Amino acid sequence: MDLINWIGGLIAVVSDPRALLDALGPWLLVGVALIVFVESGVLFPFLPGDSLLVAAAVVHGALGAQLWRIVAVCLLAAVAGDQAGYWLGARYGRRLFRDDARILRTDRLEEAEAFFDRHGRVALVLGRFVPIVRTYVPFAAGAARMSYRRFAIWNVLGALAWVGSMTGVGLLLAGVPSVADSIEGVVLAVVR
Repeated sequence: MDLINWIGGLIAVVSDPRALLDALGPWLLVGVALIVFVESGVLFPFLPGDSLLVAAAVVHGALGAQLWRIVAVCLLAAVAGDQAGYWLGARYGRRLFRDDARILRTDRLEEAEAFFDRHGRVALVLGRFVPIVRTYVPFAAGAARMSYRRFAIWNVLGALAWVGSMTGVGLLLAGVPSVADSIEGVVLAVVR
């Protein structure tokens, strides 16, 4: 029963970005970095990356955190998470494909390679803004053998665009009276 209560508490905290930020306390930067890292490319897409960045920008003053530190840590974590996803895909991704598979057939791997040759740059940048896609694009790029140099450049540009825009939205919302008091509703509107 304790495990069920613990999981329920975890889900409640993760679904409420302000409560999550408050719960992190002195570990705020470490916790935010870990969540952004894992969601960015370590194949666990169900973390609140977008809402966490917006909420952190809205309430950074109340949390006693400097916004530039949050942005710097999130940029590093987003880039590192995608790097991990790329290397996981490059190392293990191709092993998932089989000629006789229903979904991960080898002909689809060839299609993925062609896709990343043509559209990999756009996928890396725009994929950042789609929560579940954000997690799997780096893995797919690695499995499809996208050029690492090209991947690294567009990974950094995508991270800059994503972290910059999400914290920018948070800063804009922070200037609206009573937004910090009702951050849950604001974050739901932003994420949808």
